Amino acid sequence: MMRITMLVLAAVATATMCGAAIAADPRYPDWPCAQAKVPELSVAAVWDGPSIDAVGDAWKNDPKVRDLVARLAARRTPLAEAQKAAGDFIAASGADKAEKANLLFAGLFEQLNQQRTEVMDGIDRITQTEKELADKIRADRAALSALQDKPDPDQHQIDEVANRLTWGTRIYEDRRKTIRYVCDVPTEIERRLFALGRAITQAAAQ
Repeated sequence: MMRITMLVLAAVATATMCGAAIAADPRYPDWPCAQAKVPELSVAAVWDGPSIDAVGDAWKNDPKVRDLVARLAARRTPLAEAQKAAGDFIAASGADKAEKANLLFAGLFEQLNQQRTEVMDGIDRITQTEKELADKIRADRAALSALQDKPDPDQHQIDEVANRLTWGTRIYEDRRKTIRYVCDVPTEIERRLFALGRAITQAAAQ
């Protein structure tokens, strides 16, 4: 029982400390990551080429660009390989370099920005379930204490609540680990997009 109690108290303490850290940024009080939350990714932050405002979905009308966007946006494609493929495509575009560069980056921005948004939405969902689970752990801890303090404690009830606390705590810690890992993904996507944008502009300038 002592082991269960200490495990639960550790989880509750972690939940409390996480809440305090989260509240340090008043703009997004529930954001769990050490990295600042930037809901909207700016084109200017990752692209120093010509404006892509007028491109819209035109990149989807070019089969080669569309296929290349899908390949380069997939994070399973190594970044160095993706940069080379982007540069080779632009270099082979001849007089259409500038147009193809804009089309390619517009597609990459749309696809990678969408990936980033989906990941951040997922983090928000996990965080919400973590908050709900932390509240449940606290409630169960209080219930366990109340059961243990009774003059004639019911061991069956105590074991039931204790087991629920143990499982809840394990799930809580597993989700915390998941969040810590996933928190790096939006930044990785931004870096990938910036690196590909740079490769495209360099190839277009040659």
